[in-house]
Amino acid sequence: MQETKRQKQIGQLVQEELSGIFQRMGFNVVDGGMISVAAVKMTPDLLEAKVYLSMFKISAPTEMLERIKERMGEIKKALGIGLGKQLRRIPELSFFLDDTLDYVFKMEELFKKIKEDDANIKDGKK
Repeated sequence: MQETKRQKQIGQLVQEELSGIFQRMGFNVVDGGMISVAAVKMTPDLLEAKVYLSMFKISAPTEMLERIKERMGEIKKALGIGLGKQLRRIPELSFFLDDTLDYVFKMEELFKKIKEDDANIKDGKK
């Protein structure tokens, strides 16, 4: 099912606010890596938000996700302060790892390998 315009608007609002919260809490740069809010998908009733986090050069992404979940109350409180004027109810947050970057890197490696294999085959034929 496709997101409505309102879902996308609220999702964007939550994403921007969470990005600021993560920056203030020091989650955006951790252990030489970066964490960013890649996307926020809202349910049709706007009461739940699926937050996808992109982790770049984080050694243990699942452990980092758990650390973020441990501070859920603090994050939700800050979100309520930031969005209290725009929303009647602050949505329940669910955090997930966004593996899009990993997928992109894997695809780039595969294309690089294919290109090298093609070059080796052409060199072998000549």
